[in-house]
Amino acid sequence: MPPIFKILTIEEWRAFERDGVFKGSADDNRDGFIHCSTAEQALGTYEKYFAGKPDLMLAAIDPAAVGATLKWEPSRGGALFPHIYGDLPRSALRWARPLASSADLKQLSQ
Repeated sequence: MPPIFKILTIEEWRAFERDGVFKGSADDNRDGFIHCSTAEQALGTYEKYFAGKPDLMLAAIDPAAVGATLKWEPSRGGALFPHIYGDLPRSALRWARPLASSADLKQLSQ
């Protein structure tokens, strides 16, 4: 199963590393779930919400590791987006790396 992706600020990433769990961004907490994207959706998410922001991280999440907390729901343009209803444990990550620009995301969907 392909990974899903979460873009985090460096502050969110540091808290995630420190606590071993990500409880969501301010927007996630407001909406009641952790917003994620597929490889094909990640670039649009970056461009809409994160373009020009420094010090970002891209986390690849194993969908099987979050189990039943993962729901696919319509969002931007009616596309189904992955939403995690609960905390994201560090053990669910396949990898994480710095996200410097949109170029870092273009390779995800190829």
